[in-house]
Amino acid sequence: MKHLQVAVGIIRNASKEIFLAQRSASSHMANMWEFPGGKIEADESAAEALKRELLEETGIEVTAAEPFEIADHTYDDLRVTLHFFIVEGWNGEPYGREGQPMRWVPQAQLVAAEFPPANIPIVSRLLAEINR
Repeated sequence: MKHLQVAVGIIRNASKEIFLAQRSASSHMANMWEFPGGKIEADESAAEALKRELLEETGIEVTAAEPFEIADHTYDDLRVTLHFFIVEGWNGEPYGREGQPMRWVPQAQLVAAEFPPANIPIVSRLLAEINR
């Protein structure tokens, strides 16, 4: 079974809004919302991959990112290990560089059912954080 290591950015602004990307209609988990990120290459750390992927996908240069959680999930044909970071410092304004729909959502209004299964525990943790 293929095993992917993925760096994921939870881009959160000062208003506690989170930047989300929509998966393409032709991809695995099509049309679901996700936190931007991508595969960690063999020669890079999760933090290095995060910076590279967010620049490629959203056009931002990450200046402050803190590890948040590591989640492991197995699908029928694929195992993914997701390295989540809270990104609260960056240069530029994030947008969908690859043409994908993107949006800002208040953290308190995240809906777990709109995300791939591997992301649901993370969304739940973000919602619990707001309600504390």
